[in-house]
Amino acid sequence: QVQLQESGPGLVKPSQTLSLTCTVSGGSITTNYYYWAWIRQPPVKGLEWIGYITYAGTTYLSPSLRSRTSISRDTSKNQFTLHLSSVTPEDAAVYYCARLNSFEYEYDYWGQGTQVTVSS
Repeated sequence: QVQLQESGPGLVKPSQTLSLTCTVSGGSITTNYYYWAWIRQPPVKGLEWIGYITYAGTTYLSPSLRSRTSISRDTSKNQFTLHLSSVTPEDAAVYYCARLNSFEYEYDYWGQGTQVTVSS
């Protein structure tokens, strides 16, 4: 059973960089054909895809966030990390990490989500 767990600060000040880490257990982030994604949901809005890093380490990022976003990984810890720079109150959301099965193109495992507030 694959499990994902987000961790990071719940409160970030405007203009700072938000860093969230997803720790994966029950499966390796280098296993072929799985992509590891970050998705967020702002208050009273739908899910927004941020980006993902593939089993091979390639990243794909949302065009609307690409200039402020990076995703990295630590294979020794089986973790991947989101960095979102220059945050504003519009970046406040519940942030989820999830696994994408690239064959079925469906998200089959999700973390529980972590609330991020942007405030001074």
